[in-house]
Order: sequence, then structure tokens, then C-alpha cells
Amino acid sequence: MSSATPSSSLLSVHQSMSEAGEAELASLSRRGDADLERVETVVREILNAVRDRGDTAIREFTKRFEDREQGEVHLSSWRGAELPKEVHAALARAADRVRRYHEHQREPGFRYQEDGVELGQRVSPLRSVGVYAPGGKARYPSTVLMTAIPAAVAGVSRIVLATPRPTAELLVAAELAGVTEVIDAGGAQAIAALAYGTESVTRVDKIVGPGNLYVACAKRLVFGLVDIDSIAGPSEILVVADETADASVVAADLLSQAEHDEDAYPLLVVMDTGFAERVEAALHDQLKTLPKRDIAVASLTRNGHCFVATGREDAARIADALAAEHLNLSVREPEEMLSGISAAGAAFLGHQTPEAAGDYAAGPSHVLPTGGAARYASPLGVYDFIVRTSLIRYSQAAIEEQAEMLTTLARLEGLEAHARAVEARLKSE
Repeated sequence: MSSATPSSSLLSVHQSMSEAGEAELASLSRRGDADLERVETVVREILNAVRDRGDTAIREFTKRFEDREQGEVHLSSWRGAELPKEVHAALARAADRVRRYHEHQREPGFRYQEDGVELGQRVSPLRSVGVYAPGGKARYPSTVLMTAIPAAVAGVSRIVLATPRPTAELLVAAELAGVTEVIDAGGAQAIAALAYGTESVTRVDKIVGPGNLYVACAKRLVFGLVDIDSIAGPSEILVVADETADASVVAADLLSQAEHDEDAYPLLVVMDTGFAERVEAALHDQLKTLPKRDIAVASLTRNGHCFVATGREDAARIADALAAEHLNLSVREPEEMLSGISAAGAAFLGHQTPEAAGDYAAGPSHVLPTGGAARYASPLGVYDFIVRTSLIRYSQAAIEEQAEMLTTLARLEGLEAHARAVEARLKSE
């Protein structure tokens, strides 16, 4: 562990309603602008190579980027991996909780009749989905659970996990989650295999899961050929704390995201400067023994911000503007404050609710909108793995009753054949 000492101030402190504070808030609300263009040329090369040369290209990129020789791309035997009993039990319990939560998201569809017209909506699962699990600085079996289980609950029959050098914990998570196939591929080449297909991999209909800049760029470029969940950015947490919060607990919550990577966003809103100073002191103290200290320090000094709000209403305003991936309301009456915040990926309510619970086993998927996308996007869920079909059936009486309206509108738009298609169904006098 590095012996480097962080600068005296880890968090940049801004006074709400000041010109500088409002400028910083506006800047942070645009933090989702990803610099994908700088890797696009390389990513296009990878996508085109895998599209044209399949598994051979994947093996070449594996050697180039991971410095290893690769055997099978599509693993024929991956089930039955073994883990220590306590680890397997923890994964199984988490999988059960995630599954139970997502069962509440099922959509039954509907039908109704209105003046001789039967209308409805059919809900069907996607046929095949690819879930991506990163293989860089850390391994996240929890991500396999959080992506594959909602797909399985939706009824997707083919779920393909793509991850480089799959470990036993990832394979056990995959089996628990309902994954049906595993491919040993990472980065943009994995996205290409899922989107285009290769000799050993059949293409999928949708790709979900977080990844690095190359993965994000690849997902953006194949969108349209397949669907994707989102373009994921760095992880982030926003803690809103009032006088009832414990500064050491708030610091621990900030560090739980700061240790993810150097680009993570640990954000804080407080009601007075004194509390911000106590959080700062707690951060310094807890960093002394944190294994990923250097990563956390880099995250805090690069992207750590604290806003001093003028009160609860102002704190809610700031939180709504930031539209954070993880919103931790460490305040008195958190439900009341949440009512004034429309945009957040997941809200953690009250002093006893750590964001870490949501990462692993609370129930909702931890794949959440980042970079302010919570203004318009939602957590990954069962609804991401279904298609809806509109159902329409007219009786003879209904088409005759609506004929004049339909033909008038068709001819208004200059579409004579549309009008005649209606009139062809009318009974002759």
C-alpha cells in the first residue's frame, strides 16, 4: 500500500446559492458527457474484425490486449464450479433476494373491448440476451446476478454471459442466475461477438451490463443492430446528510464508491460547514487502513464535492439537479425529502441503509443510470427484457361505424390506398 499522504482537503466544498457554487453544480450536472470519440477508431477496428473473422479475431485481440492464448471462445463445459460453502451460500441467498424483487416487476399485458373493437397489449420476453461482466481491476459476480436474473424472470430463454477468463465465482453466479451460455471474451470484442455472432456464438437481441470506455463505445456503435441498456459511466454516490447523521458513517458511504475506481464520483450535500469538516476528518482517518486507499484518494481529490445547502429544501434541489446513480438520504424523515427529488437511480433511505446493501443483496438491480441519466432513465429491470405487441381486432359493426373518420383522415394525408383499404371492408348496399 502506498505511503503517499492525500492533500489536506479531499472534498471540494461549495456554498449553495453562491455564484461559484451554482456554476459547479451546473458543471457536475453535465458529468455524463463521455469522451467516447477518443477510442472510437480502435473500437470500430475491433468490431469490424470480429464481424468479418469471428472467433479468430477474438483470439487475436485476446492475445493483443490480455497477453494470453485463448482456447474455446464459447465454453462447452462451465457448470459445476466449486466455491467455499460460505461464499456459495452468500451468492445463493443474494440471488434469491434479487429474484424475489424482480418477480414483482412482471407485466401481465391486458385486453379490453370498446364499441366492437378489441384492444390489448401482449407482453413477451426477448429471445436472447447478452450480459457483460467486466474483467479488469476487479471481478463482480454480483453484476452477473443483477443483470441475468431480471432477464431470467422476464422469461428470456437464452442468456449469454460474456466475460474474460471467467472465474469460479462468476460461473457459480451465472448458474444461480439462469445463464445458459458463457463466452470467454472481454472488451469491445465481446460486444462484437454478441452483436454480430461468430462461428461459435449466436448473436443476441440485446446487450446489457457495465464496462470500460471501450465497452461503452462498442455498445453505442452496435445499437440499432441490437438493443442495449445504457452507456454506463463511472460509479457515483450522493449522500445528503443533516444534523442527525453520523459523520463517520457518511465518510464510510463516500469511500464505498470512491474505492471503485479513480473516476468515481463521491458527492455530499450537508446543511452546515462544521459537519463537512467532520466528514473530511473521518475520511482521512478511515483512509489510513483502506486497502484501496490510493484509488479512493484519487477519486476524492478528482471528483469529490461537497455542497453546503441553505436548508432541507435547498438540499433536495441540489440532489435533484445532480440526479445521482446512488442517493443516500442520511437525514431526519428521508421519505419527506425524497418527495422533493424526482431524479435518482436508487434511493437509500435513512441512517441504517448503506449503498453497499443495494450493490449485493437488497433486491433491486445495481445496474443504474449514471452521469445524471436518472433524469430520464431507470434501473435495469424485467421491463428491459420484454417486448410489447399492440393487439387490435375490429368487428364488422365497428369498422363500418368508424369508416368515415378513418377515410377522412387517410385522405387528409393524401393516402388514398389507406382509405380504400377501409372501404373494401364495408358491406355493399
